[in-house]
Amino acid sequence: MADRHVNTLDGDVFVVSDESGDIETNPKYPTGLFSFDTRFLSKWILTINGERLHALSNDDLEFYETRFFLAPGEPTHYVDAKISVIRHRLVAGMLTEQLTVLNHDHQGVDLHIRLDAASDFADIFEIKDLKEKQGSISVRTQSGALELRYDRESFSRTTIITPDAPADVDQEGFSFKIHLEADGRWETTINVETLIRGAAGRDLRASLSTHRGESRPQVRQELDTWIEKAPRLVCEDERLETAYWRSLADLAALQRRPLSLTQKLPCAGLPWFMAFFGRDSLFTCLQSLPYIPHTTPPTLRALANVQGSKVDEFRDEEPGKIMHEIRFGETSAFEEQPHSPYYGSADSTPLFLILLDEYRRWSGDDDLVRCLEQEARAAVRWMNDWADPLGSGYIWYETKNSATGLVNQCWKDSWDSISDHGGALAGHPRATCELQGYAYDARLRAARLAREVWDDPEFAAKLETEAASLKERFNRDFWVSEGGYYALALDGDGRQIDSLSSNIGHLLWSGIVDDDKVSDVVEHLLGPRLFSGWGIRTLAVGEGRYNPIGYHVGTVWPFDNSIIAAGLARYGYRQEAARIAESMLDASEFFAGRLPEAFAGYDRSLTKYPVEYPTACSPQAWSSGSILLFLTTLLGLEPHGDHLIVNPVLTPEMGRIELFNISGPWGHQDAFGRGPREQIPTRRPHRRRVFGE
Repeated sequence: MADRHVNTLDGDVFVVSDESGDIETNPKYPTGLFSFDTRFLSKWILTINGERLHALSNDDLEFYETRFFLAPGEPTHYVDAKISVIRHRLVAGMLTEQLTVLNHDHQGVDLHIRLDAASDFADIFEIKDLKEKQGSISVRTQSGALELRYDRESFSRTTIITPDAPADVDQEGFSFKIHLEADGRWETTINVETLIRGAAGRDLRASLSTHRGESRPQVRQELDTWIEKAPRLVCEDERLETAYWRSLADLAALQRRPLSLTQKLPCAGLPWFMAFFGRDSLFTCLQSLPYIPHTTPPTLRALANVQGSKVDEFRDEEPGKIMHEIRFGETSAFEEQPHSPYYGSADSTPLFLILLDEYRRWSGDDDLVRCLEQEARAAVRWMNDWADPLGSGYIWYETKNSATGLVNQCWKDSWDSISDHGGALAGHPRATCELQGYAYDARLRAARLAREVWDDPEFAAKLETEAASLKERFNRDFWVSEGGYYALALDGDGRQIDSLSSNIGHLLWSGIVDDDKVSDVVEHLLGPRLFSGWGIRTLAVGEGRYNPIGYHVGTVWPFDNSIIAAGLARYGYRQEAARIAESMLDASEFFAGRLPEAFAGYDRSLTKYPVEYPTACSPQAWSSGSILLFLTTLLGLEPHGDHLIVNPVLTPEMGRIELFNISGPWGHQDAFGRGPREQIPTRRPHRRRVFGE
């Protein structure tokens, strides 16, 4: 039985607890209070008269606050609790927890309320490894507060816990001894501050006005403004409406402000990847351009600011390369991990060019394209000079950091994701198929920018020639003729890594697929080996490493499916794209409208619900963005100069969709669509399945 975790977050600070609000360390999952890749609370346990509390219910509809309704002792059908507790948790720059204890008895009662607190100050990368800390942890009680501190040379992190009610404070927590009269009520508010101290002992965020904590009304106002800026959706399909608004709220929650920057940027996902990522942030912006376009300029500028400028093998950095991720934890500070920043992704650089052009298409913003011209040209040079060590015209990857670098630097970046039909892992360097599609698209888009904005037709013509040559070569070298699909990758010897995978759908999205091969690709994508009924699997049934609960070797990823659906629509397979969107909307009902990072690839005939992947991020940015891209694909939204084309293709179950106030060079426009007027099957309402029921 899987434990359900409750997440409460606001940008740089988030809490992962159990259903009662308690925190205990778990080597399989990062529970705790976190900020900037450090766990500031690893223990946070509430008891009354020595008994743990069990959850009656909890309300976590707002990402930044949660209410836990609790009662002491083990749940029973036979004894009514005389005491109940409301635990109101708010994350707004810091953790604030309000405890309310209610006496439902007709007589008074004496209570010993205990809150145990501790911190291991683990780096997010240390959670699974259970490494012994190199620094020292100290605990101090002073003026009714508990201070937990970690020091390792100049790296220092502090947790300060302060209740507003009188308490007995010791090195392991707080005790409140109270008397409650009949029908009485007792409350206290506890503040938990997280301090990131520099060499001078001050919090590094103290001098940055953009990193000061926000009040609950401020967080609420930010969310309201975020939602108000987005187009308004009105539709008959409750699945889509729920998922749309949930996705917008989750994308707001996942906006994070790195220490070195003043604007918020999309981070990848809670809990493992609450950091600024190149690939994830770029894809999320691509998915959400018609809805929250204001997130794209700061994302592009931030990536341009840390674009590779030198050769650094530890960080896999090369001139012109766009970074993979940036971290602020202890392992990065002491270069035990190369993530400050790390450049180990081969796709972020072409995706940077793709987003720059796509943003211009949706916004008409030539100024940003001019501003980032040199960075865009450097990205093109990286594709030509550094990404192709074999001189084959393809993008290859192989980490220079064999100790801590990523073995796979495509979006399927787990160690076993690139294997042939028999299951053998590919040799290095590796050139995965979708990388070549991205490179093809990036060259064509950079050519358009060069011709229309940079006034450099010669450079544009050169890029177009390179793209045409790449397309011709790719369709020859990657095509598995006996299977009728594209190989997952080539190895360093030019051998085809011939697994059938979802990557072929990304090729449709990029436009690199020859017309005479499209129907075969589509047939595979919607065939039983790849399509589970809940979505397209990352690896086809029958491949050597296929596993329906393997991270990149058989699970279903909503992000992956949204890109594939957009690719199908690009080649005119609109009904097939709608079918994939329909399957994802069905799945979303079991996750309360929030699609997770991934779920199992079991065939739909075997399961009445999509089986959860145990360590999937949720919320996750590009899973939230997938709902937005599905909506764009369903409505057939396409910018064309000063006009927005609307060409909807919906399924019968979707009914009528109305999207109001889509902004762009055309000003503001509405889009409408309706599914075919066929007999719509009666829908049985779904709910999120709680494991163990």
